[in-house]
Amino acid sequence: MAEFMEAYNITMGNEGGYSNDPVDAGGETICGISRRFFPNWEGWKIVDQVKSLNGNIDDLLKDVSFKMVVAKFYKATFWNIFLGDEIKDQNIANELFDTGVNMGVKTAVTFLQQSLNVLNKNGALFPDLVEDGSMGNKTLTTLNNLNPDDIHILLIFMNVCQGQHYMAYMKKSPTQEKFARGWATRLEVKKIYK
Repeated sequence: MAEFMEAYNITMGNEGGYSNDPVDAGGETICGISRRFFPNWEGWKIVDQVKSLNGNIDDLLKDVSFKMVVAKFYKATFWNIFLGDEIKDQNIANELFDTGVNMGVKTAVTFLQQSLNVLNKNGALFPDLVEDGSMGNKTLTTLNNLNPDDIHILLIFMNVCQGQHYMAYMKKSPTQEKFARGWATRLEVKKIYK
């Protein structure tokens, strides 16, 4: 079964650090946690305390107890929601986690469901899933019973959905083009074509 810490460490490679970019829809973020979207997260009290003391945020990012607060948040808010511990394939769990963190769990699971539905040979392998973004029993069972050879293709299709989402978002809001290269690194193209 998939392990949270592997997915978490990959995502922290994309999300680590502190930012307060006015163009970023998330606004002020630390370790990828947006104050705008998660204003009640317990870590903001710690961040505010460090800032009020003219402390160094970079030192906070190295603090082991703060890192534990961040990891606890990510496990509860993202990993547990899509039942990460119950997914057999680590690469799929990594993808769901990273996409969920970046776009929301509902969007990540919808990409999974859409991708599974195009791999079912018009219902011959399994019935179409409802594309509702909820990791229910049917979605989880279908994923875990997927032919291992199709897992690779599933990952490709999930990344196609993710890439299309980024493109549509940047087209709708051109100021977001400044994040294009960073978002591109989240696509698993390198892993897919190894």
